[in-house]
Amino acid sequence: MSGLSLIFIVVVMGGMMFFMNRQQKKQQAKRQEQLDAMQPGSEIVTIGGLHGVLSSIDTAKGTIELDCEGVILTFDRAAVKTIKSGVTPVSTVETPAEPTVESPIEEN
Repeated sequence: MSGLSLIFIVVVMGGMMFFMNRQQKKQQAKRQEQLDAMQPGSEIVTIGGLHGVLSSIDTAKGTIELDCEGVILTFDRAAVKTIKSGVTPVSTVETPAEPTVESPIEEN
């Protein structure tokens, strides 16, 4: 009877390891997809907490250049923590609408 319980424990442990490894591979693939989708103009946050706008990507060296308020800094692609959406050009920024003042409705 003890041999059967030992086999059961080994099978359960093997299943847990398989599913944990599978989940980790999915996360790595998603991160790689995000890094590959980076384009100049995207807002980037590094693992050190530096916020900047991506100005160029050098795929041969595996580096990126961030524009942080006029200062260009070079980082390794692995230093990217978060990729936000691209910067909206000034010409397409919507201006807030003027609030309209309506006269109160009179009830008869």
